Amino acid sequence: MAGAKNHDYHILPPSIWPLFGSLSALVMASGAIMWMHGGHLSAEKANGGGWMFLIGLAGVLFTMYSWWAEVVREAHHGDHTPVVQLHFRYGMILFIASEVMFFVGWFWAFFDFSLFPTAMSFVDGQVERAAEGATAIAAQWPPKGLEVIDAFELPLLNTLILLTSGTTVTWAHHALIHNQRGGEKTGLWGMLGVGNRDGVLKGLWLTVVLGALFSSIQAYEYMHAPFPFKGLNYGAAFFMATGFHGFHVLIGTIFLIVCLIRAYKGDFTPRQHFGFEAAAWYWHFVDVVWLFLFVTVYVWGGWGAPVHGG
Repeated sequence: MAGAKNHDYHILPPSIWPLFGSLSALVMASGAIMWMHGGHLSAEKANGGGWMFLIGLAGVLFTMYSWWAEVVREAHHGDHTPVVQLHFRYGMILFIASEVMFFVGWFWAFFDFSLFPTAMSFVDGQVERAAEGATAIAAQWPPKGLEVIDAFELPLLNTLILLTSGTTVTWAHHALIHNQRGGEKTGLWGMLGVGNRDGVLKGLWLTVVLGALFSSIQAYEYMHAPFPFKGLNYGAAFFMATGFHGFHVLIGTIFLIVCLIRAYKGDFTPRQHFGFEAAAWYWHFVDVVWLFLFVTVYVWGGWGAPVHGG
């Protein structure tokens, strides 16, 4: 019969979201550039850049929500055949690979600064650079006079938190595969609508809480960091590498919150739960990147330097 489907692929109907998302991203990027060149949100020196950025950002977020909502509806309609799910996995693997290369750039910058240090010192919050050819300031890493964050205090605690969160999300994943759902709703879990046999919701709740705790501790660490972002290569490399990781933790936490909401709604089954699987992969990627950051930036990168508050 003409028009009958005789293949395992899902042919997408026309959608407005690629065009709308592209235009929103253009507005957001243009607004960000104008904002960086003095387009403040206040009336003084305003060129509309700040508002353009916020409007574009709202459009991008709306596109993300609407587009992914369509993907969820397609899954409910049975459009995600085994072939389609396999290609989803390929796409997620390639996305994570691109994220790996993104962090390779920040690690590269940190190693470049550390293995070939610039002759400078950090005195009373000010950076002093040696004159060209001068030897008064020895080239060392971290810069002379700089105090570093103790790797075995808050960073170590955050490492344990992230490793534990990797365990809880794996627990939730295996509970979903083995259909460990439901049970009697008692105690604190019952107040959250979680049955005593529901390893999926329990694991997701614990992972989300641990992710939020990690972000809170990192924010506290940033507030009390003994070195600035601006004007110092150690500070710039430190905050860019750990800051982008923190941003990925925030995105991963939101990803898991969405999965938690969908799990409450019963969207996932033992045979079809790619959205959850993608979130778990992403979270494990965040865990692994943090281990490299902890070892290279906190432990090795600050080795031999005076510890702040020590």
